[in-house]
Amino acid sequence: MICAGGTGGGVNPALAVLEALEQEKAASQGPQPLIETLWVGAKGGMETGLVERAGIPFTSIPASGIHGVGWKALPGNTIRLVHGAFSSRQILAQFKPDVLFFTGGYVAVPMAVAGWRVPSLLYVPDIEPGLALKTLARFADRIAVTAGDSARFFKQPERISVTGYPTRAGLAGWERQTARKALGLSDEAPVLLITGGSKGARTINTPVLTHLPELLALTQVVHITGELDWADIQAKTTALPAELAGRYHAFPYLHEQMGAALAAADLALSRAGASTLGEYPLYGLPAILVPYPFAWRYQIVNAGYLVQHAAALIIENEYLPGQLLPTVSDLLKDAAKLNAMRAAMQSLSHPNAAREIAEQVLALAEKRSSDRG
Repeated sequence: MICAGGTGGGVNPALAVLEALEQEKAASQGPQPLIETLWVGAKGGMETGLVERAGIPFTSIPASGIHGVGWKALPGNTIRLVHGAFSSRQILAQFKPDVLFFTGGYVAVPMAVAGWRVPSLLYVPDIEPGLALKTLARFADRIAVTAGDSARFFKQPERISVTGYPTRAGLAGWERQTARKALGLSDEAPVLLITGGSKGARTINTPVLTHLPELLALTQVVHITGELDWADIQAKTTALPAELAGRYHAFPYLHEQMGAALAAADLALSRAGASTLGEYPLYGLPAILVPYPFAWRYQIVNAGYLVQHAAALIIENEYLPGQLLPTVSDLLKDAAKLNAMRAAMQSLSHPNAAREIAEQVLALAEKRSSDRG
């Protein structure tokens, strides 16, 4: 199998599906063929470290986006996509996959073009797909979506299945008390989880630091800062009084303990990337969402979906400095509303999403293998 793409919000769900494929193989009764996987990504892509950490073979192809780029960059990006298609043909000839698994991003388009005869499944992480995902959908035999709201963006309803957002097995299974102990948190006070993604979000981190003493008077804080602001945050928080410093738990990034952070929290403050559609429902975690405003509107649509289901609130990025503290305070003091949001978020959970997608991938691969005979 070749997994292509996985940039941005597609990395972790793709890894979750690959993990589920291995579990399916291990649980199989009788002979089960080896699942050999190759991840094809962009040169220097953000997914490289995560894929290599998971022990999955990785190779890269030339690729660049063409949607929303300036006219000066468009010719060069188009040429890179053409080169990516030729590189993809070489990879396909050498690897001879039975199935292609796409999780989005412009890097998957050259592979889809080169491998149009190979059965493929496309997973759509966000509610609204971007141009690359809509292009990939034309080649896909099956399309798995996080929520039924995504179906209206595609013209192939017979190919679509609503699976939910696939989460890795290690993310689930944490109990609140165990999670809080693992992170050094008290059972006596509520917990606010703040995260801006792997790189962090400066427009979230800055107002959080501004209001940190007041926030810590209300709640314990688990702050996943991202790598970019880590040194600055360490320097600024050394001045906290001892009684407040013990309530502040900052990390540049969490891997194995991300599930603990989700299980320990009573409320989250974050961007509205695709992971919020799967990770927050997994633990029924109410959220205050601050959609990233400087790119395609997919985060706004994701946030709107959760708000529509009464599971989250939205604060626009520019209003966060003034609304952060009163919004957090009001929610933490309103147990009835927080419990209602928790139940609404829990109702959106699809804990078996990774396995459902893995089963579809295996079905496509087995049919291809049988046809080869």
